[in-house]
Amino acid sequence: SSRLAPSRPTSPPPLSLPTMVPATQKRFVLAKRPDGTPKEGEHLILEAAAPVPQAKEGQVVVRNLYMSLDPALRPQMSIRTYVEPVPVGGVMRAQTLGEVVVGAGPFQAGALVTGIGGWQEYYTADPKELMPVTLPPNTPPNAILGILGITGLTAYFGLLRIGAPKAGETVLVSGAAGATGSVVAQIAKHVVGCKVVGIAGGPAKCDFLTKELGLDGAIDYKAEKDLGAAIRKHCPKGVDVYFDNIGGDQLNAALRRMRNHGRVVMCGAISGYDKLGSAEDTGPGIPSQVAANVVSGRLRLQGFIVTDFAREFPQGVGELAQWMREGKIKNAETVVDGLENAAKAFRGLFEGQNTGKLTVKIADRAGQSKL
Repeated sequence: SSRLAPSRPTSPPPLSLPTMVPATQKRFVLAKRPDGTPKEGEHLILEAAAPVPQAKEGQVVVRNLYMSLDPALRPQMSIRTYVEPVPVGGVMRAQTLGEVVVGAGPFQAGALVTGIGGWQEYYTADPKELMPVTLPPNTPPNAILGILGITGLTAYFGLLRIGAPKAGETVLVSGAAGATGSVVAQIAKHVVGCKVVGIAGGPAKCDFLTKELGLDGAIDYKAEKDLGAAIRKHCPKGVDVYFDNIGGDQLNAALRRMRNHGRVVMCGAISGYDKLGSAEDTGPGIPSQVAANVVSGRLRLQGFIVTDFAREFPQGVGELAQWMREGKIKNAETVVDGLENAAKAFRGLFEGQNTGKLTVKIADRAGQSKL
């Protein structure tokens, strides 16, 4: 379901949890490195009765409830990025929200935690590898993987620290209806007070940006023959901050419309991810004329990894939660039901099928019929 998530009261942890961990589980493994679009059954293989990992002394056993699907997982299937690639034959990587079924260290059975739980139903971890979860009132649990988690923090620090927009400036966001882009656009518009234009694919997403999120304008890149002209029309005075989630042609079009001393936040380049691991070029580079514009316009292009700001995460989550309470930002999300549908949902991420944050629901909390 794709929607703006309504506020829902959270239930207290159940008093008793089944400590019986099954012997087998469903999981996806990376069978081989993709050299193009990852295919289920070739690169990602669903194992219906894989062994559940056995906890060593002092380890926690976690039952996954929700799993985060993110574009950054695609490069990690093929190459070393800021982390080692997913091992061939290993469980496919993902951040998850889960509940502790066998406690250790500070974690008691029933506690909610986040960790790199992977595409599986259960995992084991050392306590230091887990983060405790405290849900703000009236917050759906999977928001911890999205707007109140790494996704929201990526938007928060990328926009406010790297982009540093000021009220009244023009902010252009690519992938604006996606997980990170939708949060960036809302903070820029409703918190900072900028003019905000989003780039997205298709009329439904563009309507979502202007009618649901309240942006000043939206550009449908699929319908525009001249993206540069569309940016010029929506941003007649030029662009002060461009938040880039896409790379390729959209980046080059935006670079041509930047104002002097403009800031370009390099967050992602999803347009080229599916070519990683192949001999194909991952997309157009920056043409020399555009590079000359970067020099004459005194532009700043800066990449970042959100964990650069790890010490400030509590402050970021606190502000994001406050802005949600105040109605300044909304939790846009798409939830897919069932681990067995994860590979199909992941494919859809690169075809633009999701609006907002994409998560997979794996299970309900123990003792509750629905989260």
